[in-house]
Amino acid sequence: MKQELGPLARTLSLPYYEDALPAHDHFHAKRVRDLSINLSKEYENTVDRAVLSAASWLHDVGRPRERLGEIEHHGKWAARKAENLLEAEGIPSDQIDAIKHCLRTHSIRASSPEPETPEAKLLFDADKLEATGARGIIRLSCIIGERSGRAGERYAVIDNASDSGMATSDLPDITLLEEWATERLELLYTPPGRRLGRSRWSFMEEFFAQFTRERRFEEER
Repeated sequence: MKQELGPLARTLSLPYYEDALPAHDHFHAKRVRDLSINLSKEYENTVDRAVLSAASWLHDVGRPRERLGEIEHHGKWAARKAENLLEAEGIPSDQIDAIKHCLRTHSIRASSPEPETPEAKLLFDADKLEATGARGIIRLSCIIGERSGRAGERYAVIDNASDSGMATSDLPDITLLEEWATERLELLYTPPGRRLGRSRWSFMEEFFAQFTRERRFEEER
């Protein structure tokens, strides 16, 4: 019996996440898959959930290679890899094309095309919502740590030097978390995605306010 598209994509994707760091590993892919499917249940347009599920599993398979500098754009690379993998499994070309569009358009970078299908918009939103709320704060902290480590520094700065009057650091600080989360929330495409984004942002606002209160308390002592 032929395996369903979503579970098949999961099986095909897992080897590519073996060298992934925590912010973009297979657990992230599963959360994006689950979230995108849940968002699709509130979406007014018809959604091919098999395509959405498959694209969710495959969307970050190129992240480990991109981190090592072997490729420049993990979304474009994932689209090519997915095409090869799914063709070998006999998946129809229309479904492969739909998945490829999702993969090419899921990234926030300026060079990525705009998502045009319901599946691509839902994948984009679910992926960006993974950088919001309580889990989002943890993921964004992991990403900052990854990037500062790549720049030759072991740790990112968990502070806001500009607000505290200290010398500005070249390392990422806490303000970057807020900027990244805000940027992602402003780009969401779907009504259910935006509703969930507003809810998660309420928590993040309180987190950043508490962070400021703690820092000011320390400075006053």
